Amino acid sequence: MTRDRRPGGEAPAGTSRRRLLTAAALAPVLAGATAATGATAAAGPGTGAAARTPIEPVPTTDADWQGVAAALGRPGRLMSGLVYRVAFPRRDLTVVSQGVTIHPGLALSSYAAFTPYADGMTVVRGDLVVVEAELQRATDALHANGFGQTAIHKHLLAHEPDVWWTHFHAMGHDAVEAARGLRAVLAATGTPPAAPPAPAPPLDLDTAAMDAALGAVGTNDGGIYKYTFGRRETVTDEHRIVPAATGMATVLAFQPLGGGRAAVNGDFVMTAEEVHHVLPALRRGGLSVIELHNHGLMDEPRLFYTHFWGVDDAAVLARGLRHAVDATNTAPPTASATARTRS
Repeated sequence: MTRDRRPGGEAPAGTSRRRLLTAAALAPVLAGATAATGATAAAGPGTGAAARTPIEPVPTTDADWQGVAAALGRPGRLMSGLVYRVAFPRRDLTVVSQGVTIHPGLALSSYAAFTPYADGMTVVRGDLVVVEAELQRATDALHANGFGQTAIHKHLLAHEPDVWWTHFHAMGHDAVEAARGLRAVLAATGTPPAAPPAPAPPLDLDTAAMDAALGAVGTNDGGIYKYTFGRRETVTDEHRIVPAATGMATVLAFQPLGGGRAAVNGDFVMTAEEVHHVLPALRRGGLSVIELHNHGLMDEPRLFYTHFWGVDDAAVLARGLRHAVDATNTAPPTASATARTRS
């Protein structure tokens, strides 16, 4: 970022890149240890209500992220003024699942979400799409560049070639340095360079019927019709408030197949109490359940995620998903927020 929020100023001139990234990787662990120590020493100094107040993200502008965009070799999108999110679609892959050739925007796009906080730290969360032959190499690259892994799982049922998804996390003072590290990780995969932006193609879907079924308004994201539902309660991770745009949201993505039909894939975010309501609701709605897993290690409330799949008339799929959405404490973005994310 171009704006310096580091309370201690610049790092010493001799600080190496590896030292910076190692410190970034250790920061979440150290933060957790500090929180635990404070909890067990309630009578000690600095353990009052102020010490337990979660750290909030701070608003930024596009200008603050020019250095990150340059380091990554592609621009991102500022979401709600709090999260700078960069996508890395795997346009190099031709993946077929259940007879459907998967559009990168449906399930094959890596991403990184940068969130700056009031204490001068920036947290990077994201999801990396890799073919099986890349998984160990990408894992080693994540570790070597200061990123921890928080999940390794699948988004699709049987598919060719075999693809895996791994979530990653890092925290530090220097967002540009983290972006350089992430670019080195991407170089360990076949992720292609950025492509020039193109207008979204028209959708062969009855989006009005879909919107009515789900009680929300979707967006045409590069030819994929998407809905996002954020958690209503405040979610924290390592004592930091986590915006939904970092990936802690329910996402329903519809890929048109012609004649009003679609393949739907996505992710439900749930508390433990909601899991046994959402999974049966998905099955009753005609959806296949793929995975039940976590994305983070220290989130509060503890959140679980499930990926799903279905092929049918898009409005029928939307109606089948509605009961599962209603079983979670989530809400679609406001109309103004939806308009901002269309750009």
